[in-house]
Amino acid sequence: MPTEIPTLPSNVPVCPVRGSVIYPTMVQHIDASRAISINAIEAAMAGEKVILIVSQKDKDVDDPKGDDLYTVGTACNVLRVRKNPDGTVQMLVSAVARAKASNYVRGNHLTADIEVLPSEDGKAVELRALARELKEKFEQIAGNGKVNAEAVQTIQGKDEPGEMADHIAFNLDFKLEDKQALLELPKVTDRIKKLLTLLDAEQEVQAVQARIRAQVKEEIDKNQREYYLREQMKVIQKELHGGDDEDADEAEAFRAKIEALDLKPEVKKDIEREVNRLARMHPDSAEASVIRTYLTWITELPWNERSEDQLSVDAAATVLDDDHYGLEKVKDRVLEFLAVRRLRKERATRGEISAEDVNKGPILVFTGPPGVGKTSIAQSIAKSLGRKYVRIALGGARDESDIRGHRRTYIGAMPGRLIQGIRSAGTKNPVILLDEVDKLGTSYQGDPSSALLEVLDPAQNMHFTDHYLGVPFDLSEVMFIATANYPEQIPPALMDRMEVIDFSSYIEQEKLEIAKRYLLPRQLTANGLKSNQISFTDAALEKLISHYTREAGVRNLEREIGTVARKVARRIAVGEVKRVKVTDKELDRYLGQARHNPETENKDDMVGVSTGMFYTPVGGDILFVETSIMPGKGLVLTGQLGDVMKESARAALTYAKSNAERFHIDKDRIDNSEIHIHVPAGAIPKEGPSAGGAMATSLISALAGIPARHDVAMTGEMTLTGRYLPIGGLKEKVLGARRAGIKHIIMPKANEPDLRDIPLHLRSSMRFHPCETVDQVLDVALVGGLKALETPRDGSAAEPGPSGAPKRKNARRTGADARA
Repeated sequence: MPTEIPTLPSNVPVCPVRGSVIYPTMVQHIDASRAISINAIEAAMAGEKVILIVSQKDKDVDDPKGDDLYTVGTACNVLRVRKNPDGTVQMLVSAVARAKASNYVRGNHLTADIEVLPSEDGKAVELRALARELKEKFEQIAGNGKVNAEAVQTIQGKDEPGEMADHIAFNLDFKLEDKQALLELPKVTDRIKKLLTLLDAEQEVQAVQARIRAQVKEEIDKNQREYYLREQMKVIQKELHGGDDEDADEAEAFRAKIEALDLKPEVKKDIEREVNRLARMHPDSAEASVIRTYLTWITELPWNERSEDQLSVDAAATVLDDDHYGLEKVKDRVLEFLAVRRLRKERATRGEISAEDVNKGPILVFTGPPGVGKTSIAQSIAKSLGRKYVRIALGGARDESDIRGHRRTYIGAMPGRLIQGIRSAGTKNPVILLDEVDKLGTSYQGDPSSALLEVLDPAQNMHFTDHYLGVPFDLSEVMFIATANYPEQIPPALMDRMEVIDFSSYIEQEKLEIAKRYLLPRQLTANGLKSNQISFTDAALEKLISHYTREAGVRNLEREIGTVARKVARRIAVGEVKRVKVTDKELDRYLGQARHNPETENKDDMVGVSTGMFYTPVGGDILFVETSIMPGKGLVLTGQLGDVMKESARAALTYAKSNAERFHIDKDRIDNSEIHIHVPAGAIPKEGPSAGGAMATSLISALAGIPARHDVAMTGEMTLTGRYLPIGGLKEKVLGARRAGIKHIIMPKANEPDLRDIPLHLRSSMRFHPCETVDQVLDVALVGGLKALETPRDGSAAEPGPSGAPKRKNARRTGADARA
C-alpha cells in the first residue's frame, strides 16, 4: 500500500553533493566545504530546517548550477550542524522522502521548488517474493566481505522491503548513475527488480574478480612463498648443523653462479629446477649429493667463455716450422684452413656473413703410420691459433657413454669425455684432438663411433646433448682434429664427415734432420747432459736410423738416442770421461749388434729371381720372388702368402701359358713341371696385389731361362690380359728400394702423379719406368728385354740346374747357386 506523504515546504535550500546518493529513512552525516553548500545549510537552519540533498552529474564541477544537478534528490530534516575549526561544516540529516526539484534559483546558495514523490509498494505477493530474493542475494554478496558487519546487521533488521532496498543500494559500490536511477523509481517492486539486476552483475564481477585475484595471488606469491620456505629451510638446516649456515647458503650460491652464466632461457629453466630440488632436500641425503655434483659440473662449464683466435697466417707458419720438420703438405693445408677462417672473420666484422658462419669448417683427420707427428702437429695448430688444446684418447673405447656420458640415474655417473675436456680447457672453442679414432670398438654397451656422428656434424653439434647434463651444449665453435693409422677401419658414415690429410713416412734424410733439430736436444735435457758433453756424427745417426730402427716415424729413433745418452751419462758421472763423440763405429758399444739389416739388391742377374717392393706402416722395402721349375705337376706357393698374392701367382701362370708360344716356352714342360714360387722371409705374412708384376717376371724368367736384372725393382698389379694396374704406397716403396741400392723402378703409368711426392734429389738419382702392360715390364726387367724373350732359343728353355733353378749361360754359377 502507498506510504504516507510527509508535509514539507514547497521551496527549500539545495545542498549539492558529489559522488553519493542518500535514500529516505537514512540518517547520515554530510560534510560541506564549499560556500554554496555551507550557505544552503545556514539558510535551512534559519528556516524550517529542511534541505534538499541532490547529486551532481559531474563531480568535478566546483560551483554547480541547476543544470549540473539531477532533478530528483532527497528531502531531509537537519538534525544537527557543527562548524569545524578549518571552516568546514558537518551536518547530520534524516532523509525523509524522494523529492523532485524544479526552478533552481542561484543566490549565495541554491534553492528549488520541490514535489514529494509518493512511494508505491506494488502487488503484495510479488513484493514478498522480490524481497525474499533480494535478501538472499544480499546475504550472498555480504558473505564475500563487501559490506561491513554493522551495515549488514542494520539491513537484516529491516522488515519493510523499500527501506531494505534503499539501504542495500546505499551500502554497495554501485555507479552513481545506477544509484540515482534507484532513487528516481517511486515503485518499490520496480526498485527491487532494478536492484536485483545490479546485484546479479555485482556477483558476476565479484566472481571474475575473485578468480583474477586468485591467479594473481598465486603468481605473485609463488616466489614469495618459495622465499619464505627457503628461509625456513636455512634456519632449520642451521639448527641441525649447530649454527653452520654453509649448507643453507649452498642453493643460493648455485643460483648466483647460474645467473652469472647467461644461459639460454630453456637451459636455465631446467637447471633452476634442480637448484630448487636441492634447496628442499636434506644436505646429507644421497640425492642431494647427486644434484650437488651435477650443479657443480654445470657451473664449471665454459658456457660463454672463448679464446680469441690469433689468425695470423705468417705467425702460424713460423710456429709449424719451428715445431716440425717436413710435412709440407700438412702445413699447407693447416695454413689454408687458418687463412679461410681469417677471411670469414673479416667478412663477419663487416656484417656480410653471420658470426656463426665464421666457425664452420671441415673436420680434419690426420692419417698415417705411428710416430710421424699427427698428434704433435695438432698441438702446434692449437698453439698457432691461441686456443686451448685437449687430447681425447679413443683407442679401445667401446662404450657410447665415453662420448655422450652416463645418465644421472647410475651410481658414479659422469659426463662424456668431450664435456670433461671442455671443462678442463675452460673455453668453449678449444682444439680437441680425437686420437686413434680408427680404434674405436663396439660392444653391447653401444657404438661410440655412431655417437661421434652428431659431434662431428657442423649442422648438429650446436645442440649436442650429453646424457649427464641433459641440456644442449654448443660444440660448433670447437675445432675437431682426428687421427688414425688405418683410415679404412673408420666407419664410412664417420669418414664422410671428415677431410683426410695423409701423413707419409719420413725418409732417412728427414729423420736425420729431425734427430739433429729436435730429438737429440730433447734427450740431452732429459738425461742431464749438456751439448758440449756428447755429440753424434751424421754417420752415427744414419746408422742408427737404418740398422737400429725400422719405423715410419721417429719414436724408436728417439728411444735409441736416449739409450746412448744414458750410457754416456753414466760414463761421465763416474768420471770415466768428460765428453763423448759418438761415431757409427762406436754404436755397437752402446746399443749392441745391429737389429735390422735392410735387404740389398742381388749382386748378379739371376734366372727366376725378381725384385719386388712392399709397403708396411713402418716404411717400405724390397722383397725377392723366386721361382724353381722341377719335374712334377702343379703350382706350389710358399712364404706365408695371403689370398690376394696367391691369386697374383695364378694369374701370372695363366698369362705365361697364354703367351707361351710367343715367348717360346714349351707348354708340355709347363704342364709336366712342378712350379714352385717362394717369397723369402717366410715368418712374415705377405699380402696385396702389387707383387703381380714381380711374380710374372720371376715365373717367365724361370720358364724361359732368361735372367732378371738385379738392379730393377717393380711394383704393380697385373691382369690376365696383361694390363699393369696402379697401386698405393709408391713413395714408401721407392724409398725402401733406394735404401736397398736399386737404381731402376718399374711402376704403373697411372702412378706417375705420385712421383711428385718423392724428393727431387732422390728422383734424380733413380730411373723410373712407367708401364701400362706386362710386356713393357718384361722388356725392362729381363736381361735383353722383350726381344730376347721373343727370340727362339736352343731347346726353347734353359736346362734346370742341380737345385731346380735354370742356369744362365756365361753367368757366374756362384750367384745362381747361392740364391737357389
